[in-house]
Amino acid sequence: MSAFHLWVAFVGPPEAYVMRGTHLAFALVLAFLVMPGLTGRAERPGWFGWALVLAAAACALYASANLEYIRNRMYYVDDPVVADYVFGGGLILLLIEATRRATGWALPATAIVFAAYGLTLGGQSPGIMLDQLYLTTEGIFGIPLYVSATYVMLFILFGAFVERSGAGQLFMDFALALAGHTSGGPAKVAVITSSLFGTVSGSAVANVMTTGTFTIPLMKRSGYRPAFSGAVEAVASTGGQLMPPIMGAAAFVMAEFLGVSYLKVAAFALLPAVLYYLAVFMAVHFEARRIGLKGLPKADLPRLKQVLTERGHLFLPLVIIIGVLLSGRSAAFAALVGTLSVVPTTWLRASTRHTFTPQVVLQALEAGARNTIVVALACACAGIVIGTITLTGLGLSFTGVVLALSQNSLILALLLTMLAGILLGMGLPTTPAYIVQVALLVPALVKLGVAVEAAHLFVLYFAVLSAITPPVAMAVYAANGLSGAGLMDSSWAAVKLGLTGYIIPFMFVFAPSLLLIGEPLNVALATLTAVVGVTCLAGSLHEYFFLGKARPWERVLLFVAALVLIKPGWATDLLGLALIAITLASQRWVRRPEPSAETA
Repeated sequence: MSAFHLWVAFVGPPEAYVMRGTHLAFALVLAFLVMPGLTGRAERPGWFGWALVLAAAACALYASANLEYIRNRMYYVDDPVVADYVFGGGLILLLIEATRRATGWALPATAIVFAAYGLTLGGQSPGIMLDQLYLTTEGIFGIPLYVSATYVMLFILFGAFVERSGAGQLFMDFALALAGHTSGGPAKVAVITSSLFGTVSGSAVANVMTTGTFTIPLMKRSGYRPAFSGAVEAVASTGGQLMPPIMGAAAFVMAEFLGVSYLKVAAFALLPAVLYYLAVFMAVHFEARRIGLKGLPKADLPRLKQVLTERGHLFLPLVIIIGVLLSGRSAAFAALVGTLSVVPTTWLRASTRHTFTPQVVLQALEAGARNTIVVALACACAGIVIGTITLTGLGLSFTGVVLALSQNSLILALLLTMLAGILLGMGLPTTPAYIVQVALLVPALVKLGVAVEAAHLFVLYFAVLSAITPPVAMAVYAANGLSGAGLMDSSWAAVKLGLTGYIIPFMFVFAPSLLLIGEPLNVALATLTAVVGVTCLAGSLHEYFFLGKARPWERVLLFVAALVLIKPGWATDLLGLALIAITLASQRWVRRPEPSAETA
């Protein structure tokens, strides 16, 4: 599977049905071979398992094998033949079962509900539904599967190679050298490491399990509560899907929906992602100062110069990808070049020269394919939902419902969208959760005057943040396994830490300049006020500001300052700055002694 996608990226993609059908066939076959079946554990397939494998391959490749027939028939006019029903119906059933194995019941159940709606309340005949979902590129073989086949697979492969190059140790040592000695150094190391690792991981849970095994015990040893330690790692890892240059799979789908290059989407996401990590960084800094935690001894930390000398060259593949994207080449070509550059990059220093043996290369290729299975199946299954919504006009009806419930109030519409995004994200992987929202919720926001780029990024943020939102907070669950903290304590700490992440989407809806849209002066002003605002919010939530502990009424002032700085405009900006000045003046006049680490 990996070799096929690398070859296609090198020579150019075949016809749409061939590319998408082959990609889906690989994912289905591997799902039935390596994913747990009805027993809940992966087993060597018996005769029934092999029958599923052969049936899945045949159903996924049927359209590719009958291209002339597919091209010449008039969809929605010509009735499907018996073979269409057999292979199309078979693919839908097999896809639902394979997706269940890969992601659980939530997404397959959603697809079943939407397909049933199309056949009943939607008023569509089985033939028309089959046309839409199987015999056109508006359903299973639609944009999400196209993105998975052409972009996402290659970037996942890139991540698999980077992980095995030793870049994970580089990220950790780099963060330790940079921030390990400062107040609350271990927590800042977790934030920096997770942001770096998240750019090549794209999965909050995978990020937690990779970097958290080191950072969480380190934070606990330095004096942070177990719940706070796990929360820091969960919140920092969750932001990886939002951090350019390599975001989660949904970002590539967004580029297709918006009709822009992936580089443009990365540019839209850059400042909000920086604000997200700045807020988490300031939160752990204020928490450390509040309880009197010191940094790690400098003697025990790696030297920045030594880290960059010995392993700094492992940053090169990331730099190469950014350079290729900036040159105007496609994201797929950038991922191909980046992947091919990883192994030669390790040859530049003796310390990493022997990292890649032939066996390690094969392991990276295998890991890339395994990690793609879930994304490919989720995208194909989401195609059932999108195809039904498009065919029945449900999206327009839902837009009307949202507008009616919000009484044409943008704030109410945004709050409804936020809740829907979090609920969808709790049950579905990020990519299908985003895709469903694009069909159901984004049109309503655009109709209320939200910039289309801001609307898309708004729903993506809340699909991502569901990973730290109780009661289904998968990143927090993963971190709890490493921290040993109580679930409610960790969940509350994660919500406090990540609260700024819930506010940032509202900031760029009201100030699209944060998406690098508009005049440079407006962008600079919006960025400055946003930086001040998220810092105030972190200080308010963690009871500390720059000059000492914040008393209750000072925390209220900081919270109000953060909120008014969200809305662009001189009046609100000046009011926010005035509130900050009052808080700092109060702290200056009434000093409080800093607590020692022992008393904390």
